[in-house]
Amino acid sequence: AAAAAAPSAAELLNRMRSGSAKGLATALPAGTTRVVRDGYEEVSVPPILSDKASLAKRMPVSELPEHAQLAFKGVTSLNQLQTAVVATALHSHENMLVCAPTGAGKTNVALLAICEQVGQCIENGVLHRDRVKVVYIAPMKALAAELVGKFGRSLAPLGLQVREYTGDMQLTKRELVATQVIVTTPEKWDVTTRKGSDGIVQSVGLLIIDEVHLLNEDRGPVIEALVARTLR
Repeated sequence: AAAAAAPSAAELLNRMRSGSAKGLATALPAGTTRVVRDGYEEVSVPPILSDKASLAKRMPVSELPEHAQLAFKGVTSLNQLQTAVVATALHSHENMLVCAPTGAGKTNVALLAICEQVGQCIENGVLHRDRVKVVYIAPMKALAAELVGKFGRSLAPLGLQVREYTGDMQLTKRELVATQVIVTTPEKWDVTTRKGSDGIVQSVGLLIIDEVHLLNEDRGPVIEALVARTLR
């Protein structure tokens, strides 16, 4: 019998959508257009105009789950961006694309997503740290070092290890396995996923890509490849 044809990029994307409503199929605003092209799906999303009342709302950190409150220790409330996406970032398994200006609070949106992953590894009030595996792809080594400090301080109350994994900071396979949050660069994670570190790659529960618009630049093919290998 002839072998079945490989699924198209659009079919793979549809499979990754979670929930009965198929995630993106209903989550995107009216006016969104989709064009299936050769090997990928192009989605154009119009801007959403929010009313002033909804913009003024901020979620108190005290309303977050207990483990998330520990990660946001010292913060009184989420800002407008974080409040707008908390339902998806902290209370769902949906893929997210966050577009916001510098300084809008995207790093804490990533922290919310990490907290969601942590919550999946808590059973009967016990956090199983060996099940937590997050990879954060930073565009530059300098930014990776800064993020390790930021996430390290936030996640210390949960006893989670955050380490840099770049050309300047090597980790052994044992250290990679023992680290819950790995902050790396596209090129470094590309090499790791190509070397066949399947156990580490398959254990990744959350992949965060900073500056994802790099897809449209020279490093785009690297980012595409490492996403495909991580999802494999």
